[in-house]
Amino acid sequence: MPSQSSLPLDGLDSPASMAGRLALPVPAGHLDELRLPDGTLREAWARFFSVLGDLHPEALDVRAAAVARQIRDNGVTYNVYADQSETRAWQLELFPFLVSEEDWAVIEAGAAQRATLANAIMADIYGPQTLLAKGLLPPGLVYGHPGYMRPLKGYQPPGGSFLQTMAMDLVHTENGWTVIAHRTETPSGMGYALENRLIISGQFADAFREMRVRRLPPAFAQLISTLAHAPLVAATDDGPGLASGTGLQIVLLSPGPFNETYFEHTFLARYLGITLVEGKDLTVRNDVVYLKTFGGLERVDVILRRLDDVFCDPLELRSDSTIGVPGLLEAMRAGNVMVSNVPGAGFLESPAIHGFMPGIARALLDETLILPAVSSWWCGEAAAQAEAMGMLSEAFVMPTYPRSPGEPRLGMERGLQPLDQWRDRIAEAPDRYTLQAPLPLSHMPCWEPDEGGCGRIGSRAAMLRVFAVADGNGGWQVMPGGFTRLAPPNLEAVSMQLGGTSADTWVLSSQGSGAVPLAARTGLAAPTGSRPLAVSSRAAENLYWAGRYAERAENTVRLCRQILGSIESNDETDDGTLNMIGQLAQWFGLVPAQTPSPQASLRVFERNLVATLADVNSTSGVVQTLASHARAANEIRNRLSNDHWRTILAARNDFHDAMSAAACPSGTPGGREGAYDRSQVLAALEHLSMQLGAISGAQGDRMSRDEAWRLVFIGRHIERLGVLSLFLEVAERSGALQSRSGFDLLLHLFDSTLTFRSLYPGRTDTAALVDLLVLEPTNPRGLYGVLDRLREKLAQLPTGATGQSRVPLAELLPPASALPSRTVLCEADRSGRYSTLAALCDQLGGRMAKLSDEIGGRYFSHAGVAPETDLP
Repeated sequence: MPSQSSLPLDGLDSPASMAGRLALPVPAGHLDELRLPDGTLREAWARFFSVLGDLHPEALDVRAAAVARQIRDNGVTYNVYADQSETRAWQLELFPFLVSEEDWAVIEAGAAQRATLANAIMADIYGPQTLLAKGLLPPGLVYGHPGYMRPLKGYQPPGGSFLQTMAMDLVHTENGWTVIAHRTETPSGMGYALENRLIISGQFADAFREMRVRRLPPAFAQLISTLAHAPLVAATDDGPGLASGTGLQIVLLSPGPFNETYFEHTFLARYLGITLVEGKDLTVRNDVVYLKTFGGLERVDVILRRLDDVFCDPLELRSDSTIGVPGLLEAMRAGNVMVSNVPGAGFLESPAIHGFMPGIARALLDETLILPAVSSWWCGEAAAQAEAMGMLSEAFVMPTYPRSPGEPRLGMERGLQPLDQWRDRIAEAPDRYTLQAPLPLSHMPCWEPDEGGCGRIGSRAAMLRVFAVADGNGGWQVMPGGFTRLAPPNLEAVSMQLGGTSADTWVLSSQGSGAVPLAARTGLAAPTGSRPLAVSSRAAENLYWAGRYAERAENTVRLCRQILGSIESNDETDDGTLNMIGQLAQWFGLVPAQTPSPQASLRVFERNLVATLADVNSTSGVVQTLASHARAANEIRNRLSNDHWRTILAARNDFHDAMSAAACPSGTPGGREGAYDRSQVLAALEHLSMQLGAISGAQGDRMSRDEAWRLVFIGRHIERLGVLSLFLEVAERSGALQSRSGFDLLLHLFDSTLTFRSLYPGRTDTAALVDLLVLEPTNPRGLYGVLDRLREKLAQLPTGATGQSRVPLAELLPPASALPSRTVLCEADRSGRYSTLAALCDQLGGRMAKLSDEIGGRYFSHAGVAPETDLP
């Protein structure tokens, strides 16, 4: 499949000819990935468009909209530290980046060679340092780089491999492929590459199959296999011994949700089946790393790191790091944990190293580099500086070391720099600057939609990142595809932070890929055991609150629907019921504090209710609960099915969209202040209620019955018991129980209307109500039944690291059999009020609040609270 040939075009209306007419020319001097110099489509693109068929702008707009919608539905994000508001949605181009079979053969061999060389450099620099002694690598470039870790000099990693993954950024020119950067510290992009593939291959399924695109999953299987076979020396009670590699505890260490690529961290943890942790989740005891789990401390054997080197250990590196693990380097030196990649590879990312790589390759591998690198001159060497200064007006000025906060951006992110602005700076601190020869990036086609239906095929500068994964035996597997990044329109700087986009990368093949093997072929012994996914204390807290927020959202939405329904039929709604509605709306933050009561003005009350529902910045009510639920779920995303996660996002996003359409604030066409479509509001709440029911089903039916599920269950039932007790207490104290409308409202809020009518046809007495809403054990929302089921799950929780002297949680709540009977609860006082019933509800609500605090202190923050005997 020659990459420079073109297919014949049959007629003016063929897909290839239409693509040619839609495509804009690329800037002069840049390789056109779409067309040959004579203007005909390259063979791969001609095939792609031929299979695609319909190239009318309207059809491509529909596909592009579907891609954007799926990104939103999947919650694919890229955080930018400069953004002060929400996370930024991931930007994915419609068309894939096509790599021919012949080009990939060169890339694959070259990437594996450079990964081998990088690992050999690491072994030498942290070992005998022959490269420094022979002058093949300047000591100033190594020792002066903050990525060199002096505490690890002499360190020998498990198995002798410093790197398990490595990435290389490549530029395509008329002369082939050129390496422009190495990524050895925490190579990012593999997760985004797979997510891009899942989305784009679905849009172009026929083309994906016809063009025999190579698959990505084997590289991920190789990565987890390599990590799972870490040859560790385990510390045991009897002394050191060889760890068998079975059932190793593997975690992915992330800086946390504010990191720019946090989506990828959660994606990889879920896809690889490992525990996602932050630095505060780990602790080091006696040179062994432990995970602070819900049930106590569990040893960690392997850490897949996404935390920058200098932040890893505040004891030996940056002392101000609050996201690292104190003592981590000492645990590494003791051989008790493998960290992937080993901290200290950052100096290999310096652009200055490119000029030294050919000589190093000959010295360490006795090989010539397959993939050339961009021409670079490190100004820290006098001879190189003199040569570089002669071409300063044409070259890019690059930072030799990572940019410090507040320093100006250099290199291709800013374009060519004027000579006069840099000559004095370089002369003052020459080692800090590296000059690179200009390298024109190739331009790939991308779809540019137009509101008038006249979209065009534009072009953007593109850079390909490829990934090499160690196989555990000294070899490397290169993922057949990669992470292609595109520059923003009219720029040559490829930077996601500056508004760049991404594209799926298709490596074409003349042969079918065949079935993906169940396990990576490493030659290593297969593990003989397994270990369940640990529940860290932080994950436990988010699981617990995911349950609570999901239950809270259901009850709040049900309350909103009933309030609007009661207002609609206000002729049948008495003052007691309106009083109940007003109190509950204020309690749940559904209306601002200064809102008049329903009795004073139903119209103003309803308008404020709808305005709060439509306010995306609301700090209470439905919007805030949905947002909090999504945040908690995002922290435990590796434990949720795709459908579960997507439904959570859809509930939040769909409700926001529906309320935006239903509410018409002033300033919108045809709108007036406070206007809204009541039927649309009710429809939005009904749709949200169905989605919350799906989430409830996913929590109850799609999760393994393990500690994680029990935490969700406990969170739900604590919230349920507290909220339902509040409903019943407010109904009694407001006098709503004395009327038919209040009676019916309460049944609706307990979601028990149909059950009540079937069990007690025609009855509206308090005894029947108490029977179903309080005493009936089979009612999923009966207070006594909820209490007993909660006590049962509390009894199944582990004692915990601090809980040996603590009273079991189940004993902090009385059994339902010890609570007041029907006779006592239904006994009215002289004023006709059921004070015992109201007091019981108040007591249960208070117990739930204190129980929640006790769970948090005992299992999440591990606070040393004095043992309780009861929760009064």
